[in-house]
Amino acid sequence: MLPNSLIAKLKALGVSVGTDHLQTTHALEKNTRAAPIHAVLDGEYCSTPRGELFVVEQSFGPEYRHGRQPLPIDSLQGIAQALSDPRLETLSPSSLVFLDIETSGLTGGAGTLIFLVGVGRFDGESFRLTQYFLHRPSDEPALLETLLQVLAPYHVLVTFNGKTFDVPLLNNRYTLHHIPSPLKDPIHIDLLSFARRLWRERLPSRTLKSLEETILEASRTIDEVSGYEIPWLYFNYLRTGDASSLKGVFHHNALDVISMAALLSHITALLQDPFAGRLNHGLDFFALGKFYEALDHPDIAAQLFEHALAFDLDPNDLERIVRRLSTLHKRRGNITQAVRLWEKAASQGHLYAFVELAKYYEHHRHDYPTALRWTAAALDHLEKHPLPAHVRERRQNELRHRLSRLQTKVQVDSKTKKSV
Repeated sequence: MLPNSLIAKLKALGVSVGTDHLQTTHALEKNTRAAPIHAVLDGEYCSTPRGELFVVEQSFGPEYRHGRQPLPIDSLQGIAQALSDPRLETLSPSSLVFLDIETSGLTGGAGTLIFLVGVGRFDGESFRLTQYFLHRPSDEPALLETLLQVLAPYHVLVTFNGKTFDVPLLNNRYTLHHIPSPLKDPIHIDLLSFARRLWRERLPSRTLKSLEETILEASRTIDEVSGYEIPWLYFNYLRTGDASSLKGVFHHNALDVISMAALLSHITALLQDPFAGRLNHGLDFFALGKFYEALDHPDIAAQLFEHALAFDLDPNDLERIVRRLSTLHKRRGNITQAVRLWEKAASQGHLYAFVELAKYYEHHRHDYPTALRWTAAALDHLEKHPLPAHVRERRQNELRHRLSRLQTKVQVDSKTKKSV
């Protein structure tokens, strides 16, 4: 039984609840004012023991570019390291299946119907896209069982936000119809997690469409419809039998799947060789450096941070990169490189650098007078630094405590030298 929320939506649009009142494909064809789905899209009806689907297929050859990005993928080794999943190292791109769904609601939940599923996979040198459309809600078991068979040969699922949306929703529908789900525990590459790690430093939005425009340099056309319109367009189709407006929905779904393939191709190439000229922004080098630092590849991370510093950056961004790189050098014992960066940062007025230099001269060089001068300079700079009162007070107390300790050490050191 449909949940009350979905029933209310259907009734509000004039749709009769239950499958007995839905028009059949044959009936829709007799309605001369309504364009049936097969008149709008080049596809075919596929009958199964559980119902009927409308299926559209497209193929993209090796010469195809989505924006500036080709679709073929050379290796999954970088992704395997990033996900700490060695199973991916032995798999080829032909093991990948790309999945995107369109639903009757944007929030998910048990009452949300999946009416269109786009599935992409590499077939030799081409990329094949198949879209499975539920033109009658009563045929949902046919969609789920067909998808079960389609996904079975593939080892790795690729989605964009699929861990949060697509997979839980599909699993709910499988449970509802007492069909075993093929998605209970897949090897799953969710590209949203990569997008957040690689581009959050620079891009305010990491939606698939935004990445498509800014990273892949691909623009969508007026043929596409916005995601928020899609549920209404499907309900309108159920109410009127007119599939004219669904062409844009299929276009939207197709571009999402193709964009995922292109984005994964870009990311795998980026991880395979970060210095091959695919990055052209300092903050992208910074984000990728943090990515490699988290993977415990400090040498690559340091190189990427150094590359980031070569760009003309906002002073706040420059401070963050210098601070991260100097901390990395300090942790690895490359203290000379760290001091070089601290001195540069101090000349630009960055407070943390004064403190780090004070620590360095106190603990590494045992040069207490120089450490004292850097601490005093830090206190003086703090007075000019715009900080909340409670933060300023805490840092002043820390620096005064350090200053007092260093003054004592300078006195002791001076007496020791005189006695000698």
